[in-house]
Amino acid sequence: MITFLFRALLYVVSAGLGLIVADLVLDGFQIQWDKWWGFVICILIFAIVQSVLAPWVSKIADRYAPVLMGGIGIVSTLIALVVVVLLPIGGLRIVDLTGWLLGAVIVWLVTALGSVLLPLIFLRKKVDKSRAR
Repeated sequence: MITFLFRALLYVVSAGLGLIVADLVLDGFQIQWDKWWGFVICILIFAIVQSVLAPWVSKIADRYAPVLMGGIGIVSTLIALVVVVLLPIGGLRIVDLTGWLLGAVIVWLVTALGSVLLPLIFLRKKVDKSRAR
């Protein structure tokens, strides 16, 4: 159970980092910092929706369009972004096509890298602590 919560927390952190990087890189991808609570909720909802959608989109693509299997993460990220932006809570706006397309790619890439690298960083610290004892 602790491992599941740890991985979920790291995924939420990597999703937040992905959204922040997209905000910094793209003009059409805007975090509304004055509504910080909305952004926090956006991160949580984005992480949940993206986690639920990835297997579902994968199943649909496998059945109807196997050629799309390589882009499942980006497609589920784009759908999760649509859901988060359409919610009336504020916190995130995407205003142009570049923001939508490149934003999905950037968020997907940072989230994927974060999901791999963040556990290694934290596990490395834990291993180093146990070796020091």
